[in-house]
Amino acid sequence: GPRDACRRLPRFQIQAPTPMNIFAANKEKGKTFRPRRNHREGTKRYQLHKFAQATLGTGNLHEAVTLPAGEDPNEWLAVNTVDFFNEINLLYGVVAEFCTESTCPVMCAGSKYEYMWADGCKVKKPIAVSAPKYVDYLMTWVQEQLDNEELFPTQIGVPFPDNFPDAVRNIFRRLFRIYAHIYYSHFEKMSELGAEPHLNT
Repeated sequence: GPRDACRRLPRFQIQAPTPMNIFAANKEKGKTFRPRRNHREGTKRYQLHKFAQATLGTGNLHEAVTLPAGEDPNEWLAVNTVDFFNEINLLYGVVAEFCTESTCPVMCAGSKYEYMWADGCKVKKPIAVSAPKYVDYLMTWVQEQLDNEELFPTQIGVPFPDNFPDAVRNIFRRLFRIYAHIYYSHFEKMSELGAEPHLNT
């Protein structure tokens, strides 16, 4: 049945056209599953984004996620939420053509972790969907959250809502499901395409 798809089964052997790093190529071309979200240059979020990118490359994960001295925790959460959305977007863009209704009929990360879709508004009762459909629903839902000025204000002086940390926690928890699915179901393909280091950072 569909749940059997979560077991490690041999995948189709598709050869990459060249042994290049397809993740870097996708990033360079701007190829993502969904349009990238960008921080506006000259804003505080853009400066925090640049700081986060610089510290992430050091290999010190603690330093990369620590709130910089004197900065607003909500701004830091907003920047990291957008950056994580963009990274998941890029990673899934690498395997999207291999993550199909037939190869991944269930959104899962192994036989113990099946993820059902519900957004609390349009879909109130959780439904079982394929991995690509779940990713599409989730990325659309996150994009709507990021575009919501009441939740993610972009104007200077507009405060974040009181529930902002909880909303960010929910976004990260859900985005991590895509990461877990990629890692469990498409790790070999990511390695073959030279994108494994980006999956492990």
